[in-house]
Amino acid sequence: MEDAAKLPLPEAFLNFLHSNGIDPSIYTAIHSTPRFIRLKPGFEDYIEEFEAEMKCKVEKLEWLEGFYSLSHDIQIAGSRAYQEGKIYGIDASSGAAVTALHISPGDHVLDLCAAPGAKLCMILDLVGDSGSVTGVDVARHRLAACRTMVQKYALGDRCRLFVADGTTFSVIPVGFHSDCISCESKSEESVDVFKEWTSRRPWKERKRASRCGTPQLVSRDQPPELIYYGRHSGVVGLPKGELFKTASDDEIASLGYDKVLVDAECTHDGSVKHIQKFEHWGWRTLERRVLDAERTDHLHALQLNLLTNGFRLLKVGGSLVYSTCSLTVAQNEDVLEQFLKENKTAELVEIDAARNWPCKGGRIPKTWRFDPLASQTSGLFVARFTKVVI
Repeated sequence: MEDAAKLPLPEAFLNFLHSNGIDPSIYTAIHSTPRFIRLKPGFEDYIEEFEAEMKCKVEKLEWLEGFYSLSHDIQIAGSRAYQEGKIYGIDASSGAAVTALHISPGDHVLDLCAAPGAKLCMILDLVGDSGSVTGVDVARHRLAACRTMVQKYALGDRCRLFVADGTTFSVIPVGFHSDCISCESKSEESVDVFKEWTSRRPWKERKRASRCGTPQLVSRDQPPELIYYGRHSGVVGLPKGELFKTASDDEIASLGYDKVLVDAECTHDGSVKHIQKFEHWGWRTLERRVLDAERTDHLHALQLNLLTNGFRLLKVGGSLVYSTCSLTVAQNEDVLEQFLKENKTAELVEIDAARNWPCKGGRIPKTWRFDPLASQTSGLFVARFTKVVI
C-alpha cells in the first residue's frame, strides 16, 4: 500500500483529510473496491447467464440481500440483464442505508434527495405492490434521470417525483384514488383531477417552456413541481387542489411518511471514484467544492435543514435514515448533535442489521461508517432516528 506522501493528492487535500481523521490511503483502493449490482426480486436465476455473457465471476454478498459484487472494471451497461431492467448498479453501502430503513410492504416512503435514483429503485422494490414512494430532488435534470430509471425498471407504478427544495418540501402521502375518481369529483365537472400520467405536455405549455427556459435548480420559494406519478401512487383521480395542501404538525404525526431517507448533499470525499475524477477536472475544482470553508459551512447548514425537514414529515413511530458519502465529522456527527439538541422528539436508534455489516462505529454510538479499505465499498456514514411522543 502506498503511503500518504506518495499519493497523487494535493497537499491542501491531505491536510483536510488529516484534520478530519481520515486515512489518506483509502484513495489507493480504487482497484480493490469491487463494483456492486442488485438484482430485481425474482430474477436471481439470471446470475449464471450474466456471468456467461460478461465472462466474469459474480460473488453473492452474504451481508446484504439481493446484492452481488464483481470486478471493478466490468461494464454492466452492455449486458442483456441491464438493458432488460433485471439488474442495476448500486454501491453496497448505499444499499445498506436503504436496508436500515427496514421498509415493509404498505409503507409510505419519502426519498428526500432522490437523484441519481439507484436507492429510489431499491426502495420501490421493497415497497412492492402496496404503499407509495415519493422522490424529491432540487435538480430537474437529475430527477428526470430518476424518472427514466423507474420507468426502465418498471418500478414507477407507486412512485411520485417532485422537483422541489428538500428543505421546504411539504407534500405528505395521499390516499389512494387510483381505481376511480371519488363520487364527489364525478358529480362536479368543475373539479380538475389528475388524469393518468403521460410524457406528452400540452402545446401551450411546451411553447411557454421553450420561450422562457426551464431552470434546472429550483429555489426554496418555488412550489413543488410534479414531473411523474404512477397509476397507483395516490395521484390519479385526486383533485389537483388536494395534492399540495399544507398539513399541520398534528396531522403529520399520524398522516406523515412511515419511512424517510435523507441521503444529503455532501463533499463526496468518501467516494474514491468521485475524488479520482478531480485528476481530470483539476485539483483547483476540488479545492472549491471540498476544501472551501464557505462551501463546507453552507453544506453543514443544508444538511441540517434537510434532516430537520425530513424529520418534520415523518409520522410518530416512523424511521428516518440520515446518510452522506462524506467521512468528515462536520457533515455527520456534528450535524446529528445539533439536530438532536433542536428536536426533542428525535431519538437515535440502533440499526440491527449493522451488526453484520463490514463497517465501523461512528464517533456517536449507534452510527456507522463504511470506508473503501475496511468495508470494500464506497465511503458512507449512516444513522437512524425514530420520532417519539414527549
